[in-house]
Amino acid sequence: MKSVSLTRLATIALVTGGFALAAGSATSMERVPAPEGAEVYFISPQDGDTVESPVRIQMGLRGMGVAPAGVEADNTGHHHLLVNQPLDEVDLDASLPFSDHKRHFGGGQTEGEIELEPGTHTLQLLFMDYRHLSFDPPVTSDKITITVE
Repeated sequence: MKSVSLTRLATIALVTGGFALAAGSATSMERVPAPEGAEVYFISPQDGDTVESPVRIQMGLRGMGVAPAGVEADNTGHHHLLVNQPLDEVDLDASLPFSDHKRHFGGGQTEGEIELEPGTHTLQLLFMDYRHLSFDPPVTSDKITITVE
């Protein structure tokens, strides 16, 4: 009888489990419809503000509730902040990756601080579901421009 190493069995289990996970999540990655009238907006800063770093971001929301990432509840999600990142360059059909240009507030925060270099920056809020997927249509704020001294 041919013996199979523990490492080989673990590799097989990981690979087949990964395929099963990918196949099972294909339909679960569909975007959820946004409630009619849902709106996300900046409380602070406002468009045209001159601020110091760290910049305090306060986010507002109407027509939906806030819940941490990973918590599935109807009509809820969490905030993401696009920093110098055009919305049309974001793949709204995929989970949003974290980067300096895509900040996550996955704990359900409605405010926070971010470090920004001196200069002009654009900010836009994107409210996403528990999987970090955009609603359909996307729930976004107006893009604002701030100057950091």
